[in-house]
Amino acid sequence: MKRVIRALAILVVVAVLAGGAAAFVLYSRVDEPFRGYQGDSMEVEIPAGSSTRAIGEQLVSAGIVRDTITYRAALWLSGEARRLKAGEYVFDRPMGAREVLGKIARGEVALVNVTFREGLTIREMADLFEGQGLGTAAAFRDAAADKSLIVDLDPAATDLEGYLFPETYAVSRHVTAPQLVRSMVDRFTRVLTPDLRQAASDRGLTVRQLVTLASIVEKETGAANERPLVAAVYSNRLKTGMGLQCDPTVIYALQRAGRYDGNLRRDDLAFDSPYNTYRYAGLPPGPIAAPGKGSLEAAARPADVDYVYFVSRNDGTHAFARTLDEHNRNVQKFQVQYFRDKRLAARRQAEASDR
Repeated sequence: MKRVIRALAILVVVAVLAGGAAAFVLYSRVDEPFRGYQGDSMEVEIPAGSSTRAIGEQLVSAGIVRDTITYRAALWLSGEARRLKAGEYVFDRPMGAREVLGKIARGEVALVNVTFREGLTIREMADLFEGQGLGTAAAFRDAAADKSLIVDLDPAATDLEGYLFPETYAVSRHVTAPQLVRSMVDRFTRVLTPDLRQAASDRGLTVRQLVTLASIVEKETGAANERPLVAAVYSNRLKTGMGLQCDPTVIYALQRAGRYDGNLRRDDLAFDSPYNTYRYAGLPPGPIAAPGKGSLEAAARPADVDYVYFVSRNDGTHAFARTLDEHNRNVQKFQVQYFRDKRLAARRQAEASDR
């Protein structure tokens, strides 16, 4: 009898040791880095509503997790079973099974960078959204028509033109147009600080007027140091009732009417639209593009100068003037003479090549 008891005891001890050894091996395996796929990375898309079993099968099949047993052990040890999130995930290095589950539980989905540069209109942003393969341009335009997102800032807004902040956004490949638009508006409201709004208010500008002026500044110059000067020109014109006579506002009016082909002609300056600042004094009804932070700051705090004219130097900068005579001299130098010299140089080059 004693021999039987001793034998049973030995079997129990062996079983316990074997079980402990197996548990130790399994415990170690869930944290052991593993990579069973070829190439630099592997993408796994987990559909909404997937069961933990289905997720495990995907991860094992894709070579992200070693096997089903390791997956189940990691799931039990991590306690993440109820927190796994749907989405598209990219794995680009060996990872332990628990680390994989942690990534999915945190929702660290694959992101793409979408860059909206300063000065774009809603329609141009919509085309970019579609070009990135995120959705249709129509869906973006519809989302950008939701004026309720800025009703507290601008009760007169008819859409979100000017209020979609230009920046690079890291978004999921499955981001919807309303989600992205809301992020862009949220970013705008953070950039438009109380201090900036107060500076505009001190100059007698509403938020809508500030953003409208900033959008004009954005379209007129890409030189950061010139923005306060351009803002000063238009602010000085507004003070005296002088027409803004701003080409970008005419272009915007033509775009809205579907009549802009990339060229602005003299006859276009007579186009009848409230956005045409050659025909109507004061600011246009609303923003004509998305201004960046620099243009918003310039519109709120223009330079303390008495310029009322400026003309392109054809190198990305402008020549500013206080009087019409001074402006006409700048036009003669940087426009008339510049293009005359350019045509002459082209003709001489053509003559030389014919010899």
